[in-house]
Amino acid sequence: MTQLWLAFAILLLPALWLLIVPLRRAEGVRAAQCAAEQDEPGTEQNVSIYRRRLASLEAALARGDIDAERFEEDRLELERGLLEDTERSRRSPLKSALSGRLLVPVTMIVLVAVSVFWYRHEGAEDDLALRAAQQQVLQKPDASVSELVQALEIQAARQPENADVWRALFPLYRDTGRVEDAESALTRLIELEGRRPALLAELAQLRYFAAGRTLDEDVQALVDEVLAEAPDQPTILGMLGIDAFESGDYRLAIDRWRRAIAGMGDTGSADALRQGIETAQRRLEASGQAGNGKPGNTQTNGGASPDAAIDRVVD
Repeated sequence: MTQLWLAFAILLLPALWLLIVPLRRAEGVRAAQCAAEQDEPGTEQNVSIYRRRLASLEAALARGDIDAERFEEDRLELERGLLEDTERSRRSPLKSALSGRLLVPVTMIVLVAVSVFWYRHEGAEDDLALRAAQQQVLQKPDASVSELVQALEIQAARQPENADVWRALFPLYRDTGRVEDAESALTRLIELEGRRPALLAELAQLRYFAAGRTLDEDVQALVDEVLAEAPDQPTILGMLGIDAFESGDYRLAIDRWRRAIAGMGDTGSADALRQGIETAQRRLEASGQAGNGKPGNTQTNGGASPDAAIDRVVD
């Protein structure tokens, strides 16, 4: 994580530099602007025009072209025009180059704070911490599953809202026989990600085996919920195939396992189901009731034991 924050700091440096550059150039820009305004001919040009027109009026008065009253009116009009032109061309004085300097460091601090705040809420800091904890254990030559579980449990306490923590803990609990902890982790995952068919199927299968491979009311309710939304959910179909196999309904087991294989992306699980299908087919042939929907649960020399076949499917 230290390296990550160092990388963020390096990325922020160009942004901070862009804020500092205008401040460093402010004095030069102000001096250039002042010089440009001083060199502008606007006011001098207006005064020159005023003097020429006034001279013309005085000459007209001397020649008798206009009387004194008309001269005063035109002269006042020229003066008003000069004042108006001067007001229009007048500029407000430039502020000091030091004006607004405090805003730059404040903006820099706000930029850094907003960046850190946004990353903590929208970034992947929690996932990186989780991965770092996993790698720290897995890189040990003598790493054990219990050490990995302990590391993940620490992360679960630190970031209970991170679904990936519970997703990582669930299979570890399940595979080490900690069924209650596995169910708690999976239930928490469902709370965070919603009642997705894949997660509910895992929960149904976990409770099915915890109940001694019994399709009780609780498990059946989960099965119905999953099948209502995802009729071809492979985990549920695989479990229902096992239940049919154990009850001796090999034809139904074969049908469910074939449907499960069609929706599976895991080659290992699909191979296990194919072995179960082969065993169920041998049972059908050996029973001599291939045309019936539910042959008896008869053990023959040509077929594997039900438990052995099911164990391969579960594994």
